[in-house]
Amino acid sequence: MSKKGIHTENAPAAIGPYQQGIRLGDWVFTSGQIALDPATGNFMAGEIEQETELTLKNIEAILHAEGLSMEHVVKATVYLSDMKHFARMNEVYEKSFATSKPARACVQVAALPKGAKVEIDVIAAANG
Repeated sequence: MSKKGIHTENAPAAIGPYQQGIRLGDWVFTSGQIALDPATGNFMAGEIEQETELTLKNIEAILHAEGLSMEHVVKATVYLSDMKHFARMNEVYEKSFATSKPARACVQVAALPKGAKVEIDVIAAANG
């Protein structure tokens, strides 16, 4: 099985030595995404709701590049800079997975790139 890097102009370019995502057979693994504007690469600091919404849109763009949608996501990992944001993040997150809820882990971390409040990565199954 060969591994293929994923690149789309509709999601932020990688800001380090990594790919936006990797496709391996029927599996797609996204790199962690934060609230970066895909057009400018600028971090869009805001309230947790706005950061979560843009982060999820970036993930959706990576999945769409491979013909997938959020319904194909089987596992998500959410990293929060402060667990006090959990409930508000969850309200936005739930809208992206209204019809197909994946397994999920959510952890608080010491810090995130660019001072982000949230970072999310997912694993999606093309046959899921």
